[in-house]
Amino acid sequence: MSKMKLSEFSFDLPNELIAEYPSENRDEARLMVINREKNTIEHKLFKDIVNYFSEGDVMIMNNTKVFPARMYGNKEKTGAKIEVFLLRELNRESLLWDVLVDPARKIRIGNKLYFGEDDSLVAEVIDNTTSRGRTLRFLFDGPYEEFKAKITELGETPLPKYIKREVEASDEERYQTIFAKEEGAVAAPTAGLHFSRELMKRLELKGINFAEVTLHVGLGTFRPVEVEDLTKHKMDSEQVIISEKCANIVNSAKIAKKKVCAIGTTSMRSIETSVSTEGLLKPYDGWTNKFIFPPYDFSIADCMVTNFHTPLSTLLMMISAFCGHDLMMEAYKQAVEEKYKFYSYGDAMLIL
Repeated sequence: MSKMKLSEFSFDLPNELIAEYPSENRDEARLMVINREKNTIEHKLFKDIVNYFSEGDVMIMNNTKVFPARMYGNKEKTGAKIEVFLLRELNRESLLWDVLVDPARKIRIGNKLYFGEDDSLVAEVIDNTTSRGRTLRFLFDGPYEEFKAKITELGETPLPKYIKREVEASDEERYQTIFAKEEGAVAAPTAGLHFSRELMKRLELKGINFAEVTLHVGLGTFRPVEVEDLTKHKMDSEQVIISEKCANIVNSAKIAKKKVCAIGTTSMRSIETSVSTEGLLKPYDGWTNKFIFPPYDFSIADCMVTNFHTPLSTLLMMISAFCGHDLMMEAYKQAVEEKYKFYSYGDAMLIL
């Protein structure tokens, strides 16, 4: 297979197909089912996913939890409104955070930012990291729990920029998977958003096992690829934890020749980061900047669930590597014709 280029991942996505809101019920989003062996494409509802799995099969979910990362503050003296997007905590003791600021040109080292009606939280800019990136030190007297409660209260759900509306109260619940546990993501692992408690119960009753990995999704997931030669694109690093328990569940299923399904591109990236020479999953606690694009040999999962991605995205490239490029492009063509909803709050695809 010849080397693929960026332009091969282009397609026309009408704006109105980018979902502004999730489906009314989590498990009633639409589900496109692609069978690679039979070369077929079916149109179902997400809750029909139960019919494609049997006892002993495993679904690998990302249990990261999104924190309310988007805050609005005012610059001292001028009072200019500044958006501060919390990327990650750098140091708990000194309350240092890696953030993005917008508009960035106004924010220099030494500036102070005030948050909350009563300016109850103050941060000082102590470093420039990238054109929009800054390191902030929060100035807060009191225990860490109180500080955390404060930024949770002041922050809002970090809906991706593609969703062109104000954040609403319902987003706090809906932009979070029901199995979210480990806080640290600035974006939801969106394939997991389609699982409802009822559906999880039905899968459990059928004997399907769940294995949890943690990948704290960073904004790099949305970073556009700007090089025609894909080998030159660098992914941002994200933190990954794969427990021994998770590896055991997955490896038992693999050895028993059961289906192993990665729920979402983040789960897929996590497991592909830590593969043993025998093609089994190894426990892992570290960082990954793995970029999967065609051609690529997958080691762990033999099926996956994912949402519909935007043109030219690294996510689309991974799906192409897993699905096969021509079949994927045909599926996306049908998705546009059938008016499937795209992106974080959109519909889902099961690739068998």
